[in-house]
Parts: sequence; C-alpha cells; structure tokens
Amino acid sequence: MKYEDAPDLKFRMVKIVKVLGMDHVDIDRIECLRGFGSSSRNIIARCHAIGKVMQKAIGIKAFYAIEFLEKFDKLSKDEQDKVIIHELMHIPKSFGGGFRQHDFVCEKNIEMMHERFVALKDKY
Repeated sequence: MKYEDAPDLKFRMVKIVKVLGMDHVDIDRIECLRGFGSSSRNIIARCHAIGKVMQKAIGIKAFYAIEFLEKFDKLSKDEQDKVIIHELMHIPKSFGGGFRQHDFVCEKNIEMMHERFVALKDKY
C-alpha cells in the first residue's frame, strides 16, 4: 500500500463537518489520505483510529484518519460526499478513538445526512 495526503478531501470533509454541525469532530485531529494498491474489492474508504490503550501508552489524545481508496475518485461528487459522510458518522460523539457501528451508520441515516448537506451547503 502507498498513501498520500489528500488536502482536497480534508477541505471537503471540513465543509461537511461544519455544514452538518458535527461539532464533536475535532478537525485538527483527523486527516484524509488516499490509499493506492489495496487488494480490497468492495471497500471505497475506511476510518482508522488509535485505540485507547495506545493513546494512553504514548500519551496522546484520539486521532482519526480517513483512507480513501482508488475507487473513490471514480464516483460522482454526490456519491463521494455520501462516502465522506459515512466515514465521519463512524466517529462517536466522544471522539475518543472508538467507532460507531453500522446499526447507526446505515444507508437511511447517510441519505438523511446527505439530503441535509445538499440543502444547506450553499449557505456556508
């Protein structure tokens, strides 16, 4: 695997966070990366975190990385926004290094958040 910083995706992520009022997401402790060379077939993006034990061991606060695989760039802008929203929804309100599961991060909730984003994005 090869990784590259994705400042364009971070910019879009920050806008989504602000428009949707995801105030629990600390944009200074989350980064976006493009991943190349994954053998995963059905994965477009994934959210990573440093677990609580490692946070404690190295004396840092939670930090998240969202990895966008090569398939992501082939999606339409709307579908890309949905993927970004999906990955952000995995981050719990505690921003503590854990993840919200797919019972919450589901198609219905993603669609609802995306519709809200589309309705509000031009006001920001």
